[in-house]
Amino acid sequence: MASTTPTRSRGMTGIGRVLVVVYGIMALAATGRSFVQIVREFDDAPLAYSLSALAAVVYILATLALIFSARLAWYRVAWIAIGFELVGVLVVGTLSLVLPALFQHPTVWSVYGYGYLFIPLVLPFLGLWWLTRHRRMAP
Repeated sequence: MASTTPTRSRGMTGIGRVLVVVYGIMALAATGRSFVQIVREFDDAPLAYSLSALAAVVYILATLALIFSARLAWYRVAWIAIGFELVGVLVVGTLSLVLPALFQHPTVWSVYGYGYLFIPLVLPFLGLWWLTRHRRMAP
C-alpha cells in the first residue's frame, strides 16, 4: 500500500513510470498533430489548432515535471500543469459538445479526447492521484 506521508526523495516506480511514458506519448502525439495542423491548414481553424499546440506544451511540461517531481519545485509544476490539463480537457470537451461550431476541426481535447480514446480525460485524474499519493515536502 502506498504511503501518503510526505517524502523528500523517492525514485519513481510503478504507476509513476507508466504515467511518464503515457504523458510522453501524448506530448509527441499532440506536438505532431498540432505541427501538421498549423503548417497545413491553420487558417481553417486557428482556435482549434492553437488549442492542440497548447495541449502539446502542457503534455511536454507535465512529462518533464513528473520526471523531476522528486524536487519540490518540479512537483509543484506538475500539479499546475496537470491541473491545467484537467481544466482544459473539461472546458474544451464540454464546449466541443455544446458549441460544435467552435470546433468544426478537432483538437486533442475535443469531445474529452475522443480521438485519443479518452486518454486526455483519464490521464489528469491519474496524474493528480499519483501526485497526491507521492507528496513532496520542503527540504
